[in-house]
Amino acid sequence: MKVKKYTASSMPEAMKQVRAELGSDAVILNSRVVQSGGFMGFFRKNSIEVIAAIDPDTESSLKPAITEKQQNYNKQSLKSYELSAADKPDWQGRSAAVDTSKDDSELLKEITLLKELLKTSGASNAAPVSLPDPINKQLQLFKEQEVEPAILDELAAVLLEKWYSGGAAANHDEIGKWSSEVIKEKLSAYSFGGLSFKKKFINVIGPTGVGKTTTLAKVAAECVLKHQKKVAFITTDTYRIAAIEQLKTYAKILDVPIEVCYNLDDFKTATEKFSAYDFVFIDTAGRNFRNQKYVSDLKNAMDFNNEMETFLVLALTSKQKDMEEIRKQFSLIHIDKFIFSKMDETAVYGAMLNMAVKFSTGIAYVTNGQDVPDDLIEANPEVIANTILGVSTYE
Repeated sequence: MKVKKYTASSMPEAMKQVRAELGSDAVILNSRVVQSGGFMGFFRKNSIEVIAAIDPDTESSLKPAITEKQQNYNKQSLKSYELSAADKPDWQGRSAAVDTSKDDSELLKEITLLKELLKTSGASNAAPVSLPDPINKQLQLFKEQEVEPAILDELAAVLLEKWYSGGAAANHDEIGKWSSEVIKEKLSAYSFGGLSFKKKFINVIGPTGVGKTTTLAKVAAECVLKHQKKVAFITTDTYRIAAIEQLKTYAKILDVPIEVCYNLDDFKTATEKFSAYDFVFIDTAGRNFRNQKYVSDLKNAMDFNNEMETFLVLALTSKQKDMEEIRKQFSLIHIDKFIFSKMDETAVYGAMLNMAVKFSTGIAYVTNGQDVPDDLIEANPEVIANTILGVSTYE
């Protein structure tokens, strides 16, 4: 593919340049208004910048027709500056779209230009870039998963580079593999996995209704059954009697002690009582963490950084905006990792990627049902990538 940028005083003039050099079968990838010249920011002139491309095979096979069109250019009606869809090259069906006679440096320049074009088109009102159909289909999947636009632009740029570098002939599976690699690479900067087993107190926080108490029980059960650790429960969620009874039921099943704390003194007493235990799991009332005084008092009772590992539970059935607001509500304390619950109640998982990137926070677990302790999946970048891409590796 031959990609070139043109600058002219008007769109008709720009189109003349495109047709004169690339012919009428060129594809307009992007057009925008740019400013140039002037003095100290004044008297600048508006120009039209056009990015156009042509399939080399189409260009060579239609040269006689192009010449004839150029001669009769003034007789033609220019009702539209952009070519119709019927005149565009078939991206999917032409593996020869990349001119193999070019050296690597020239091909790299074209790929770089297209990548830059993707960035500018996402941030402006410019016309969207025409992408190969297989890549468009892959990006549509990510849009349906509600992956944020900034991540989509980055993903598109990488996929486009791999597409042309590989000869423009990749199949669906190859593009899916590239996509998975991009997600895993993006998430590799964050911490993943379950309990670190380095801190005695395990604090599971979150708003009411996200399955926080059940999630706490799942993690505790895994700690007892899989790792044979001695654990205890503390609950400060005294606002909901049902939550206390639920946790007491789990404590009875696991044969572990539980203390209900109504104030800070109760909390201090409970932590001293469980001093001989390996781990103490704490169930908190979500609304408490909106109160700065409560958080300050709790920080005085315990060193959150050195003694406590804190997980924020978010339901995947929630809207992205709601998740972000919840994260801000709990910003007064340090969050080690996210836990995403209710995966089995939705088909949209992009929020896991969005939240990890937006808040630079890793993911500990994903829950996919109510069964304790079975419906608990330890998270890693591959699990997140496969979930978004619809590839099951943990059933």
